[in-house]
Amino acid sequence: MNDVTTSSPPTGPDVDIVLPCLDEAEALPWVLARIPAGWRALVVDNGSTDGSAEIARAHGATVVREEQRGFGAACHAGLLAATADVVCFCDCDASLDPRLLVPFVQEVRSGGADLVLGRRRPQGRGSWPAHARAGNLALSLLLRRRTGLALRDLGPLRAARRESLLTLGLTDRRSGYPLQMVVRAADAGWRVTEHDVPYLPRSGASKVTGTWRGTWHAVRDMSRVLREAAPAQREGTAPGGTR
Repeated sequence: MNDVTTSSPPTGPDVDIVLPCLDEAEALPWVLARIPAGWRALVVDNGSTDGSAEIARAHGATVVREEQRGFGAACHAGLLAATADVVCFCDCDASLDPRLLVPFVQEVRSGGADLVLGRRRPQGRGSWPAHARAGNLALSLLLRRRTGLALRDLGPLRAARRESLLTLGLTDRRSGYPLQMVVRAADAGWRVTEHDVPYLPRSGASKVTGTWRGTWHAVRDMSRVLREAAPAQREGTAPGGTR
C-alpha cells in the first residue's frame, strides 16, 4: 500500500525519477537540487523517521509513501506512481548525481536502447566497500551466464520506458529488484546498454552494502532472482510489444 502526496504541475513531467528513500534527510537537498529541469522527483519514503518526507516536499518533490519495507518495494511503488513516458531510478544518498541520467534518457528516446544502466566508478576512498564490489562482480558473472549480457555492474542508476517496465511483471520487493529488472529485460529481448558514471561516497550510513551482513542479504536476494525460470517458461513482452 502506498500513498502519494504531489506538488507536480498539471501538465505532467518530461521524465519521472524514482528515488527510494529511508532516512536520507542529510542527502536529499543535494540530490533534489540536481534534478534536471522539467523532470519530476518521486521520493518514495519507505518508513523514514528523520523527516525525509518533509524535506523532500520542501524541495519540490512528489512524496510517495510505501509501507512495505524493502528496496524493491520502494522502487516499484515509485514506478506505479510514475506517469511520464520515461522513468529513471537513482539512489537517494548523494552517491550518484541525477544529472548523469540526461544522456540515458536521450538514448532511450532515440531508440538506441530499451534499458540504460550506469556502471559505477568509485571516486575517493570509501565510496564502494571491497566486499560490496566483490559481491557485485560475482553477480555480474552469474548474470552473463544466465542471460548473455556482459554487464560489469548492477547499479541503481537506470532509465527505461514506463510502459515497457510494467510489462516485465517485477515481483521482487527486496534487494533483488534491480537484478530482476535486468534479467527479465534480457529474457524479453531488450537492448541493454551500460555507461560509466562517477560513484561518490554516500551521505550517512548504508542500509545494504555498507556492511558484510547487508551485502550478504543483497547477494542472497539477487541469487534467488537468477534462479528464476528462463523465458520459455514465462510469458513476457518486449518493448515493441512482441517476443
